[in-house]
Amino acid sequence: MGQSEVDQALWEELEELLVLADVGINTATELIEELRRETSQRGIRWGQEVRELLQERMIQALEEGAERPPLSMDQLLTVILVVGVNGSGKTTSIAKLARYHMHRGRRVLLAAADTFRAAAIDQLQIWAERVGAQVIAHQPGADPGAVVFDAIQASRARGADVLIIDTAGRLHTKYNLMEELKKIRRIAASQVHQAPHQTLLVVDATTGQNALAQARHFQEAIEVNGIVLAKLDGTAKGGIAFAIVRELGLPILFVTTGEGVEDLAEFDAREFVEGLFEE
Repeated sequence: MGQSEVDQALWEELEELLVLADVGINTATELIEELRRETSQRGIRWGQEVRELLQERMIQALEEGAERPPLSMDQLLTVILVVGVNGSGKTTSIAKLARYHMHRGRRVLLAAADTFRAAAIDQLQIWAERVGAQVIAHQPGADPGAVVFDAIQASRARGADVLIIDTAGRLHTKYNLMEELKKIRRIAASQVHQAPHQTLLVVDATTGQNALAQARHFQEAIEVNGIVLAKLDGTAKGGIAFAIVRELGLPILFVTTGEGVEDLAEFDAREFVEGLFEE
C-alpha cells in the first residue's frame, strides 16, 4: 500500500481483506467503522498507518478477550472437558493436548466418553498410543456418564494429574447432545471439586461463520471457557476466531496447525493477526 493516502478505496480494500480472512461481515463492518473514527480523530493521512493501526487494534482485542486466569494445576486431579461437533478435529486435538501436558511432566489419562460412535473410541485409542497416554473406555453405546465416573476413579488410582474427557460430537442443534454434556459436567463436579476445571470447544478454522454458530450454541448450553482453533493450516485464515472473541467473549487458548501430535501451540494474538494480513 506504500504511502497512498487514506481514501474510500482503502476502506473497501481493508473491509474486503477482513471478510476474505473469515472475520465475518458484521465484525468486519464494525471494525472498519471504529477504525475510521479513530483515524479521523487522530488525523492519520497515510494508508500504511491505517493498516498498522487496524492490526494493533485487532491484536489488542484478541489479547483482552483472552484475559482469563491460567488453568490452575493446584488440585490433585485437573479435569478438562473437550467438546465440539464431529469433524472439527476434536479427537486429534485431545491427543495433542495430552502431549502438551505430558511434556510438562504431568501424568495424563483420557476418557472415551464419545460412546455413540464406535469409531470414536477406536480413534481416540489410536491417537493415545501415539502420545503414550492411557484411555479409559467402555463398549460402544455405553453411558458416557459411567465412562467419566470410572475414568475419575482410575485417575485417582493411577495417580494421574490430568484427565481429558472426549465427548460426543453430533450436530450442535441436537438437544440430546447438549443434555448429555450437561450430565457429564454434573458427574465430574460430583466427583472432583470444581470440575471440570476447563471446558474447551474445538472449532474448525475452515468452517467460517458456522464456527461462530457452533460456539454460540455450546456456550449457551455449557460453560465453555476456552477455544481450540483447529486446522489452522493451508488456506484457512481462521479470522472467525476474532468474531468468537469479540461476540462471545471466549478466549482462543490453542491452535492446531497440522496432523502431527506436536502441531499444537498456545495462541499468540500478534502472530495470528500478522498471518491474517499476509499477502
